[in-house]
Parts: sequence; C-alpha cells; structure tokens
Amino acid sequence: MDTGAATDQAGTVTDDRPARSFGSAVDAYERGRPGYPDAVAAALVPDRTPLVVDVGAGTGKFTRTLLGRADEVVAVEPDPAMRSRLADLLPTVRALDGSGEAIPLPDGSADVVTFAQSWHWVDRDAGAAEVARVLRPGGTLGLVWNVRGETRPWAARVGAIVAQPEARTVQQEQPLVGTPFGAGVRDTVRWTHEQDRDAFLDMIASRSSVILMPEDERRAVLDAVRQVLDEDPETAGRPTIPVDYVAHVHRYVRP
Repeated sequence: MDTGAATDQAGTVTDDRPARSFGSAVDAYERGRPGYPDAVAAALVPDRTPLVVDVGAGTGKFTRTLLGRADEVVAVEPDPAMRSRLADLLPTVRALDGSGEAIPLPDGSADVVTFAQSWHWVDRDAGAAEVARVLRPGGTLGLVWNVRGETRPWAARVGAIVAQPEARTVQQEQPLVGTPFGAGVRDTVRWTHEQDRDAFLDMIASRSSVILMPEDERRAVLDAVRQVLDEDPETAGRPTIPVDYVAHVHRYVRP
C-alpha cells in the first residue's frame, strides 16, 4: 500500500479514508508502484521458510519477491479490487480478506508476517497483538518501507510538489511496535528503479493523497510533475527515469 498514514503520535490510524482509497486507482498502482529488491526479502525470510503471510499486500508488489523463499505465501488485503488484481497476477498465492488487526489465520501458524508499505495503516497495539497471535514463538515480524530518494535535483522538485512531511516521519523513524515485541533490528537497502515516464506518473497518481484530491487539483499536481520531467536535463527526453529508493527493513522476533 501507499506511504503516508493519517496517524496520531501513538501510531494509531485516525482516518481510514486514505487506506481505503487504493482500489479506485488499482491500475495506476500496479503500473506505477516499484517492487522490492531481493535483498529485502532475504533480510526477513530465510530460504525454505514454511509459511509467510504478507499483510496489506495490495496488488502483490512485495508478495512476489517472497515466492521463491517460502513453501507457502498467503496474502492478506482488505481492499477487494486490490485483492482481485493480486489473485489474477499471482494465482498460486492464497489471497484473503483481512487486515493487520484481523488476520484470518490460526494461532501460531505463520513463520514470518510482513507488512510492506502498510504498517502505518495499522493500529500499533492491536496489530502487534494480532501478529503475535498468528506467529509461532520465535517467528518474525517484518516491516518494510520504500522511501523515494530526493538527492537528485529533479527528484527534490517532485518531492516538493507531492510532499507529506508527516508521512516521512512515520516511514523513516524506528516504527513503534506494541507488545509483546521488543526492540527491532533495522537494515537499509539502497537501490535504483529505472522506470518509464508514464509509469512514474502512475506512481504519483497512486499515492493516497493524490487519489483523494479533487480532480482539478490532481490534474495540477500531475501537470507540475510532467513539467519537472520535461525540463530537467537528467530526465528530459530519456526513455526511462532513474528513481532512487532506500528500503527501510525492520525485523522483530516474537518472544
């Protein structure tokens, strides 16, 4: 799912409209959102792990990186349009209706539970308790955020157009995870996604903040991003755009 939760300082979701907006932009989401480098999945899931559950799976962007590492992968996604697209794209994956606070699996059945770009939509305490219920003792909770870099001048200009300062705090600070989980281990994976121009614009259009804008405001944002891509010498006339990311990977162990 998207970055940019509407949360309070305790990490509790206060407005679920953004979280429920993605189904209306499922095509843009699938075309535009980046995947994840294999190193992210490797940091959380050892080879031949019996069962991994990917929660808030969206159209399966992170789910597909888990397939070669686990004997079985289950995807949990509350939005029916996103879940349907995931089922079409990944027919070997069980796609279930659920959320971080209500995972439809038995107690102690999972070895790893992941939230890629989705933990910020979850109530911290209720989600941690539900993950602990589903995980076996010693199992892993993995939280991942892909954060788009802005060191390139054109990327900084785009960032200013679509900025969500509060979302950046949620993504980049150590996530707050409730009991029974203790301190986590944090890794970062830096990578560059070569993306064509239309897919990049779809990525911008699939952000929850942009989806929820009135049509004229959304059009103005996308026009402003197009102008940046047209003007900057690093992006103008190129078939693909080099989009830098830092994947923040947080790993917690169930006591």
